[in-house]
Amino acid sequence: MHWNLETRYRILLSINNAIITQTSRVKLFQALATEIHKHFRYDRLSINLYDPETESLSYFAAADGIAPEGISSKESRPLAKGSVAQMVITSKSPVIIEDLNRYEDLPSVISMLDSGLTATMAFPLMVRNRILGSVHFSFRKRPEDMHDLVEVLTDVSNQVAIAVDNMLNYVALAKVNENLERQKRFLMVNGNDAYHRDHFFYASPAMAEIMSQIELVADTDASVLITGETGTGKDYLARTVHNLSSRRDHLFVKINCPALTESLIESELFGHGKGAFTGAHVQRVGRFEMGNGGTVFLDEVGDLPANLQAKLLQVIQDGEFERVGESRAIKVNIRIIAATNQDLENSMRNGSFRRDLYYRLNMVTIHTPRLKDRPEDIALLVERLTKLQAKQMNRPAPEYSDLALEKLIHYHWPGNVRELKNLVIRLVILRPGMRISEADIDKILSTFQTEQQIPVSTLADAERTHIERALIKCKGVLGGPHGAARLLGMPRSTLQYRLRKFGLNPHDYQRGEGTS
Repeated sequence: MHWNLETRYRILLSINNAIITQTSRVKLFQALATEIHKHFRYDRLSINLYDPETESLSYFAAADGIAPEGISSKESRPLAKGSVAQMVITSKSPVIIEDLNRYEDLPSVISMLDSGLTATMAFPLMVRNRILGSVHFSFRKRPEDMHDLVEVLTDVSNQVAIAVDNMLNYVALAKVNENLERQKRFLMVNGNDAYHRDHFFYASPAMAEIMSQIELVADTDASVLITGETGTGKDYLARTVHNLSSRRDHLFVKINCPALTESLIESELFGHGKGAFTGAHVQRVGRFEMGNGGTVFLDEVGDLPANLQAKLLQVIQDGEFERVGESRAIKVNIRIIAATNQDLENSMRNGSFRRDLYYRLNMVTIHTPRLKDRPEDIALLVERLTKLQAKQMNRPAPEYSDLALEKLIHYHWPGNVRELKNLVIRLVILRPGMRISEADIDKILSTFQTEQQIPVSTLADAERTHIERALIKCKGVLGGPHGAARLLGMPRSTLQYRLRKFGLNPHDYQRGEGTS
């Protein structure tokens, strides 16, 4: 047959039209085999995929035509066992064997001869100078015009290479999307396990006004700053804003700012590229990228370090950021909700919180009142939370006397709703199904107050005190075998950084123990 340019073009076009819409390996291979068979006869068609990491071969899909004994289309095998494929992949050039009898010493050729095949043509699948594998056409009888057929099949193999590469990328992307969907479902279920709108109980005018405020602001993209003491339910209100908004079908990503370590905080928020730092073996998606289309909740935003405040401001202003170790800008569409128990206006005045960031976060402010300032909610919260906790623990709910409820209503609740919930949990555990008296409440509240009176310093205060003791013991000496750095088990440079952080001067401790 004469393979002129018009014929070649028609063949390539028909093959392209047949395979372009296929979305699975098997269907693509079947469409390819069917279309090629219309233009010339072959007795076996197969596509090998090559894995350079393991130096192994696997079939793209089940081969078509004769299946030589001992050659399985379902198993991965070492490259060395695919004799013809090995020659193609090693040389990155076509291998044309007009008479297989001349290669009887090759294991795979013996199987082909035994099945009646006498000739084969194999072509490399190359995409962007990268070899994906090889495509093989085998025959019982050597084709006529074999030289012209080689030219045609070279063009066909180039087209097959593109189709195979697209399919592999499609499958890989589908797998990534499947994993992302799985992660999303996990996050949406587990990230909201503390949130149930039907479990939000209130009767006070103060909370009713807050809920009216939330309903007005929820379906806008305005940044919301939620203020209030620890335990007042700022996290819950943030989730309520998200779940009442048009972003409810996307993720609510919570970032607990104080829990982020300085060394990994940027990677956690913005993600990192592969190889960005030691241990970064794979690319990581950060919290802001994960929250694209949804809401990012910055809990205790007042504890965010100064350098991160600047980067956060950039994300809010420009809607984009860069992963650590990469220079490509990533655009995101997120709604920011922040919460704090600090006085950010005072933090602005002392320079620990950026003024421009404060005004970006503070488009709408919602202040959560202390529990003792909304006594109308206390009896309702006790009753509903008791039933809820009893159901979750599969225990009978305790009942409260009027005097017990009165005692709870007039308690000052320094831990707010969180403290009340803890009290309810204790009662469900210790007094299931019993009637709770005023004396029971007195007893458990006195336990709470004793626990609250135990002095607990912050981690920073404890660290400063520990360093001061070391300086006193070492008489202000930092380095050397008898220095504070050795005593504390840290490099001298790290100790000097800590001294600057806490405003400590080693000269003040040169008198040693007993320094006042």
